[in-house]
Amino acid sequence: MSTVQAAIGLGSNLGDPISQLQAALQRLQAHDAISLTATSSFYRSAPQGDAEQPDYVNACALIETTLAPHALLAALQAIERDLGKIKRGHWQAREIDLDLLLYGDAVIQSDDLTVPHPWLHKRDFVLVPLAEIAPDWMVPGKGSVSEMLAQLPDHFIQERL
Repeated sequence: MSTVQAAIGLGSNLGDPISQLQAALQRLQAHDAISLTATSSFYRSAPQGDAEQPDYVNACALIETTLAPHALLAALQAIERDLGKIKRGHWQAREIDLDLLLYGDAVIQSDDLTVPHPWLHKRDFVLVPLAEIAPDWMVPGKGSVSEMLAQLPDHFIQERL
């Protein structure tokens, strides 16, 4: 099978978020069917939704993979489970969150996977780190990552770590 470039969003705000993101990146790199090709800086951002939780640390990674989209999603979910993720609900605190943002130029709509990620174009805590490592990536129906970031009205990132 040929390789596909994919973009992964990473986030954590419980325990030691920086260590959680580093551990997730190490597990991505250790996977037999995944090659980590770029990693953004880490960014501290304010929580959305329930503001009564710690700030997040977010990053993005580019990978090359031979996994099909749903197999890649399963691999990401396995890493989350291994790192202790507990599903608490939308916009709730989390040990680790790995989102499949982009999978080549694919557009996927299924019950358990939507690519491009449906909120990608509305989240600076995803677009800022993604623009750092893939500013010219063309997102189907949205334009380039850097164009989406330039049009974003809301900002939650507080600092680059």
